[in-house]
Amino acid sequence: MSNVLIIEDDNMLGDTLSLYLTGEGYHVTRVELATEGIARLDRVQPDIILLDLLLPDLDGVNPCPLIRKHTDVPIIVISTENDISERIRTLTLGADDYICKPFSMQELKARIEALFRRIKITRLQGRGISPVAEPETGITLDLARRMVTVNGQMVEMTYSEFELMKLFYTNRGIVFSRYALIQALRGTDSFINERAVDVHINHLRRKIEKDPKKPQLIKTIWGIGYKFMQ
Repeated sequence: MSNVLIIEDDNMLGDTLSLYLTGEGYHVTRVELATEGIARLDRVQPDIILLDLLLPDLDGVNPCPLIRKHTDVPIIVISTENDISERIRTLTLGADDYICKPFSMQELKARIEALFRRIKITRLQGRGISPVAEPETGITLDLARRMVTVNGQMVEMTYSEFELMKLFYTNRGIVFSRYALIQALRGTDSFINERAVDVHINHLRRKIEKDPKKPQLIKTIWGIGYKFMQ
């Protein structure tokens, strides 16, 4: 049985989500505040988090970065905000999917199951695979544990950032167009476009490059896309 943590202050929606997902066989915990959700992480051990964007204890501040400081569990944001720029911003701040209110319970269930399938496939692919080390860059990619270390220091990455890093790292020297990267991430981020890809790249550079403003690892191929240097 998978554990779902719902962080939602709307009682009607929160109760509806809880009842529906419980009926679908999930073990559900629901809280109303971001701080409550963080406090419950160790006890609940969630497999996925459903997160409202507007929570009363954060006074309008996007909760994704705060949650990401404490866990890399996949996050599906549920929000009334359907502005494209806010959706992109939220995905780049750590969300793995974004669904706008109102939505059907069946669509939410389908998105949860799709995310679980991708996680399961990734874990199966990683079994028995030793960490891939790159001595010249100081980077080690551990597919089995979904970990990246740079010069011995673990680097926190969102689910989508790791998928992008894995694609680059296991295909070093290959140029990927923005369209190819969009297709690779589609399904990880339900809403992904060229702008979102560029933001993901910038985040990766800040995490792995010595000087993100003069990247030596993830190179821009002007007019085409990006490649990870051999």
